Amino acid sequence: MRIIFLGTPEFAVPTFKKLLAEPDFEVLGVVSQPDTRRGRGNQVSASPVKATAIAANPSLKIWQPQRLKKDQQVLTEIVALAADVFVVVAYGQILSRKILNMPKYGCINVHGSLLPRYRGAAPVQWAIANGEEITGITTMQMDAGIDTGAMLLKSELAILPEDNADTLSEKLAEMGASLLIETLRNLDKIIPQPQDDRLSCYSPMIGRGDWELDWAKDAIALHHQIRAFYPNCYINFRGQMVKITKTEVIADDANIEDLGKVVEIFKGRGFAVQTGKGLLLIKELKPAGKKLQTGWDFVNGTRIAIGEAIK
Repeated sequence: MRIIFLGTPEFAVPTFKKLLAEPDFEVLGVVSQPDTRRGRGNQVSASPVKATAIAANPSLKIWQPQRLKKDQQVLTEIVALAADVFVVVAYGQILSRKILNMPKYGCINVHGSLLPRYRGAAPVQWAIANGEEITGITTMQMDAGIDTGAMLLKSELAILPEDNADTLSEKLAEMGASLLIETLRNLDKIIPQPQDDRLSCYSPMIGRGDWELDWAKDAIALHHQIRAFYPNCYINFRGQMVKITKTEVIADDANIEDLGKVVEIFKGRGFAVQTGKGLLLIKELKPAGKKLQTGWDFVNGTRIAIGEAIK
């Protein structure tokens, strides 16, 4: 089977590698987002998929159009390769109907949720944020909508209490790679299942506002938020930003007078902040300009006090 692969972030890499390793699949070329500035040095760098493609096969054709659906030269080159299918994994651009109809078997997408739940840009993060216990991968026949195409195969995965966006994404990426291979090998046998729009929900792109912690929320909601948007959720402590990376919920009645204050220090573990319902134990964090540290090390280093406000 002749394949054009469209993908950009680390989530797409396991599927891409799996396709390259399978002798009955031929990857003709890769479409990825343009190089961008990344990291602390703000250096221009390739997407994870592009970097993987170069390392695996330096002669493999790679396209990086600003807008694929408007780049006629790239589209002409892709059409000339006569691919059987386009495999799309977190590419990052909406495909036109013309592109969707180019290959014999259309465009097959690997999506990080159990559709029709969590359509959109950030299904892994929003599943955690909303306290879901089960998620998974869906392979889908793409159509002109946003993750609305007919479903092909599904695979479920439990969301563990210790999972955050990074760990869950890694698991789902590996699961998606295997499910995609199974899907491609059975395309002639699988009966596509239409999605029930009544059961759908949307997972929008993540913005800076999603990283802010509001102590008026329940401790469990804050705990899910920190796991979902790891490692970016933050507080302000003595005028400095501190990112919170690992927490634990401690059952306790709400005390509005102590909201957002340190109410208890747990030796060897960290410090607890009063929320709208329950205490949130801060077990791991990263002060601005410093390395990741335990909550207990932070207590010892800052001499944080009971009753001190955390904004």
